[in-house]
Amino acid sequence: MLPFHDPVADEFTQVNELIIRQLHSDVPMVENIGHYLIEAGGKRLRPLLVLLVARALNYQGQHHLDLAAIIEFIHSATLLHDDVVDMSSLRRGRPTVNAEWGNAPSVLVGDFLYSRSFQMMVRIGNMDVMTILSSTTNIIAEGEVQQLINAKDPDLSEADYREVIRKKTAVLFAAACEVAAAIAGADQATRAALGEYGLEVGLAFQLVDDALDYRGDTETLGKNVGDDLAEGKPTLPLIYAMSQSAEPERNIIRQAIQNGDASKLEDIVAIVDATGAMEYTLKAARDAVSRALLKLEVLPASRFRQAMQELAEFALARDH
Repeated sequence: MLPFHDPVADEFTQVNELIIRQLHSDVPMVENIGHYLIEAGGKRLRPLLVLLVARALNYQGQHHLDLAAIIEFIHSATLLHDDVVDMSSLRRGRPTVNAEWGNAPSVLVGDFLYSRSFQMMVRIGNMDVMTILSSTTNIIAEGEVQQLINAKDPDLSEADYREVIRKKTAVLFAAACEVAAAIAGADQATRAALGEYGLEVGLAFQLVDDALDYRGDTETLGKNVGDDLAEGKPTLPLIYAMSQSAEPERNIIRQAIQNGDASKLEDIVAIVDATGAMEYTLKAARDAVSRALLKLEVLPASRFRQAMQELAEFALARDH
């Protein structure tokens, strides 16, 4: 575990145990795939945010544990569906579920995780929670569809790219913070501020993730370097590099995006570096974290708030 897990380490363990219990199904394949996906690990930052926000607001109940598991189930469902759409073969250093079991089981178990999360929400019985999370899952789905439409489009604008990562990634970080604030009885201003904190942290994570696709290595990342290029995804490093390149270099990137072709990855990395696109992308992430940290001022000083600050800063320092 990372240091910012420490203030809620015991509860984090309880959430992991709850996740395993809630994967129960009479259909063995559902359990097998669910366990394979969950046990692959990951940083579990979204459920961690639920725990930290709840405790930062002095919540004394138990529903934050359920909400943390719900958020992880929603996230895991999106990963299952993402990997099918993207035809990914590696995630978190292991073969993806679709690579091991096939596309159909991946989609259907993703559906199971979504439906199980809503069963758990109903048991909590909080209409604010239902409103936030039902809206969030709908926005995520829109983001996924929009990303699919944008694939292999070298003319995608930075504004359109940012809108997709807001919907596809950042809104679930925001929801994790906002639902925790809701069950803690926070006022609307506090809920909104913490939702904005989560949104900015989510944006930073996605921006850094997109940068690492052109700077990381497969072993560290746990996924194939150049996957975004192979899928024809016009992410910010490419969008900015094209805006700053001469025609020959711009055409190399355009053709790679249009064809979903990573064969010239080395050349494209060189263009990304030469144009300052990597630094531009990382600065955008730093700016998002700076905005996130300002939102923490709505919370009283505590080790939980400090952990939230460290989590946001981790977004910039990570290499996977």
